Amino acid sequence: MVTIGKSNVARLFILALAIPEDLFAMHIMEGFLPVYWSIAWFLAVIPFLVIGLRQVQKKVDDNSKIKILLGVAGAFMFVLSALKLPSVTGSCSHPTGAGLGAILFGPFVMSVLGSIVLIFQALLLAHGGITTLGANVFSMAIAGPVVAIAVYRLLTFLKAPRWLAVFACAFLGDLATYVTTASQLALAFPAGPGGVSAAWIKFMGIFSFTQAPLAISEGVLTVLIFNFMVRHNGDELRGLNLPGTGENQP
Repeated sequence: MVTIGKSNVARLFILALAIPEDLFAMHIMEGFLPVYWSIAWFLAVIPFLVIGLRQVQKKVDDNSKIKILLGVAGAFMFVLSALKLPSVTGSCSHPTGAGLGAILFGPFVMSVLGSIVLIFQALLLAHGGITTLGANVFSMAIAGPVVAIAVYRLLTFLKAPRWLAVFACAFLGDLATYVTTASQLALAFPAGPGGVSAAWIKFMGIFSFTQAPLAISEGVLTVLIFNFMVRHNGDELRGLNLPGTGENQP
């Protein structure tokens, strides 16, 4: 029986709404990207969303209880990515919360959950934007989860301890989001001298001081949450055919 109830998901959502707003957040803000880049990133996420929606429907049809786990993964992503820590040059860093969902459902489903999360944050928290939604979905809900699940599957294949696989998944998935965002900004706003590469170094420097400790914290929290879910929702997780959730996993 799934022990993480709908009421707990709702509490996580309400908690995130109480977090103070900051318009200078890691999500690329409304109207910041040139129109052609906004359109390009929207087009880039469409294939992931189409496949993700099909996978969500199939998972729900196969097991209706999966809706609770989908809600937990979405709420975890919403809350963590709404926790904004001031960085340099008037910007912010924050966790992404994508690693847990990537382990549970893979990157395609996370593109759907991440899109929902980012739409709510843009409309309710002024965090991100609608015109920049495609770019933000690509960085936080596609690039991050792709790296996260690749790391997790590689480490479980190599028979690494479960805690290490989960930690590295969340840690590197978080950092991958910021590398992608810096790349998106550098492509849209290349520096005068040095071009895209110089701009990328500048944008990465904005987040580097705060993002590393945040990524470590997210990794630790994801390990704790995942271990809790394995203990109390082991049957449901094994039903997802996840590697690294066997009884003998440390």
